[in-house]
Amino acid sequence: MKAMQLNAYGADSVFEAAEIETPALKAGHVFVKIAASSVNTVDTMIRNMGEELPLSPVTPAILGMDFAGTVEAVGAGVTDYAVGDEVYGCAGGLADLPGTLAEYIVADRQLIAHKAKNLSMREAAALPLVGITAYEGLQRAQIAAGQKVLVHGGSGGVGHIAIQLANHWGAEVYSTGGGDAQTALIEQLGATAINYKTETVADYVAKHTNGAGFDLVFDSVGGANLLNSFEAAALNGQIATTVTLCELDLSPAHFKGLSLHVVFMLIPMLHNHKRDQHGAILRALTEIAEAGALKPVLDATNFTLEQAGQAHARLESGKAMGKVVIEN
Repeated sequence: MKAMQLNAYGADSVFEAAEIETPALKAGHVFVKIAASSVNTVDTMIRNMGEELPLSPVTPAILGMDFAGTVEAVGAGVTDYAVGDEVYGCAGGLADLPGTLAEYIVADRQLIAHKAKNLSMREAAALPLVGITAYEGLQRAQIAAGQKVLVHGGSGGVGHIAIQLANHWGAEVYSTGGGDAQTALIEQLGATAINYKTETVADYVAKHTNGAGFDLVFDSVGGANLLNSFEAAALNGQIATTVTLCELDLSPAHFKGLSLHVVFMLIPMLHNHKRDQHGAILRALTEIAEAGALKPVLDATNFTLEQAGQAHARLESGKAMGKVVIEN
């Protein structure tokens, strides 16, 4: 089959077209013809950092985690999928799992679900990693109807899904963005936009919560921004974050009695640990999408499989609005 491979890692690394052996079907897995895949920040981190990240595959490597496509064969023991089913998932591109920058993937049935009927293949391919991350973070932070929820980075991949899920679960949603385009998208998604470049945390906490703070803060920016999350949270509030690769003074969290939930959604793939939970979340996301409450935002660009390098560059440029998608 055709695939785009990395033969070396680093800032100057390039994807190269290659003809490789089509993967063999295994028990408990499905053989999928990939229609589309999407690029996530973790993909660009792997390409740039290579062996510095413990999750990077050995080169030559096929990257890409998210995909949507059509089942062409099912392995022994698979009863919930059949040939012709349209599916999506996050099932490769790290450790010993070959990725989605290829024509086909053999995917663990526990890591996939049936695609929402009202989403295109490109939209479905954009959803798995960010959708699972947003869903897990909000649920672990015990989201409930009527809460005031703040999403940091609401125009980003994870953030724009978190806004929609928080709305779906009945929260009153606010979100930070850094410019007119970002805040316009946040408003379009159903949240009250906050321009963090022109409003201080103290200002928007006073404005939107009468100084009490937000019940739940979903921080998809993380790092030093966690200090803003601590400041924005209510006493005994909940914080979910996707980025904690940093050193911080946790004193503000201590004196507010905050609960901090770190989401690293690749754990089931990396460690073969509770993979069925990913399938369950993806099935829930399909239901929410089919109910009209969830729709991934796609960047305006279009890339073919051969343009995988350009797709990575687009995401890294910071200019993308919505998920960058590759048509396989």
